[in-house]
Amino acid sequence: MYFSIPDTQELNDGNGSTYVGFNVHINGVFHCTVRYKQMYNLHEQLRKEYGADILPTFPPKKLLPLTGGQLEERRASLEKYIQILGQDSKMTASELLSGFLLSAQQETTGERKQEINIDVYTMTNHQISMTVLSTDRTSQVLSKACSQINLPPEYASYFALFLIRKEDNGDIILVRKLQDFESPYISHKSIQDADKIVIRRNYWLINYDLELMTDPVALNLLYTQTVSDIEKGWILCTKEVRSQMAHLQARLAKREYIDTARTLKYYGYMQFQPCYCDYPSPQTKVLVAIGGQELSLRIITGPIVKEGCFKVTRMRCWRITAIHNKMNIASNSSSSLNSDVELSFEYLMSKDNLQWVSIMSSQAILMSICLQSMVDELLLVKNGLRPRQVNDARRNWSYMKRDGSSQIISLDEPDVYPTTTSHNGNSHSKISDSFSIKRLQEKFSTVSFKSGKEFVENHAFEGISDDDL
Repeated sequence: MYFSIPDTQELNDGNGSTYVGFNVHINGVFHCTVRYKQMYNLHEQLRKEYGADILPTFPPKKLLPLTGGQLEERRASLEKYIQILGQDSKMTASELLSGFLLSAQQETTGERKQEINIDVYTMTNHQISMTVLSTDRTSQVLSKACSQINLPPEYASYFALFLIRKEDNGDIILVRKLQDFESPYISHKSIQDADKIVIRRNYWLINYDLELMTDPVALNLLYTQTVSDIEKGWILCTKEVRSQMAHLQARLAKREYIDTARTLKYYGYMQFQPCYCDYPSPQTKVLVAIGGQELSLRIITGPIVKEGCFKVTRMRCWRITAIHNKMNIASNSSSSLNSDVELSFEYLMSKDNLQWVSIMSSQAILMSICLQSMVDELLLVKNGLRPRQVNDARRNWSYMKRDGSSQIISLDEPDVYPTTTSHNGNSHSKISDSFSIKRLQEKFSTVSFKSGKEFVENHAFEGISDDDL
């Protein structure tokens, strides 16, 4: 996860006093606003759960009110702290951290737990309508969607929920993958209505297809996504093969259709919008595709298309650097897709020759997340494991709200607004400074993500040998 705290805001506690809120962005998108004491409480619980040695140093408390310079120092220190957490796979898989972020999103938006109707779509626009709780996290909504279409529970983790956007020219853009620290309903409500939640497969090793195709529902999900990807040109095929595929589609020969598609270029890859790369030369316009344990670049400058492939096992590390221009973003309704974000990776071009390659794309963060999940899958396979959701054992973790009251984090039925008891014994049933949806939409349209130079180490790189060069 890529965390940042680009700015702060002054909030009113409803009793005439003010306090500072730190705006937390995750993977380039505004997620929540929290107080220093809330993050300190999270740190203390993480320390008890995992031990102090695994955690970074938490910014110290101050006895006196902060000056402007001290406030900026605290913001930068909190950002550094949470960025280090985001680079630790144990922390990012922690139910405690997910529960905190989910609760913070709910408190920031002021969303009450209630039954709501939500639609999830397949890539061919088939609608899955269901009733969920407004505070359900992503895995719960995914599970209910899979149950709605009778997909066996053991196959649910092979799929994920994504936000997509349809452009005026008909292009489909994968905005981002919904994570388990957020509520799909809240996240979708806070952005443009034109975005949709879709279900797509969530693995890179296409041999998993063979198991999924034994189940008719899983087969249909793979089939509809494959049809969509071919229609959009995300999977390349000749005119003759396209005719053959159309014949199979007319006969509803779903397995044969997928078997044929599995032999085609870019099957199982995720495609991205045109962007710019500094390889082989600066400002080279490229199409990026990720899959098959590689990142593919198709150079589209000029009439001849050239392709270059970078194996994920030969990437030693990568980083995200992004600075958004608030003025430019605020004037553009597609803000999250028009920001200057850079993915850079250090690649082993040849023995003893490491070179940095940078890609400038509004989807750079999604590219990085794809690379990380591909590496995670490679390491799972290497260790003889299979992709499954592994959760921490349930604990009685607590979430400290902004007013100082605490409540038990419930990941099965999340709700940040039960009647709770504060540390001074007073009862609180609601927060006094909830955000309006209008204000949240404005914040999303002026999101400003700025990351440092922290590297994501690629542990799959460690196993590379001379035979792989």
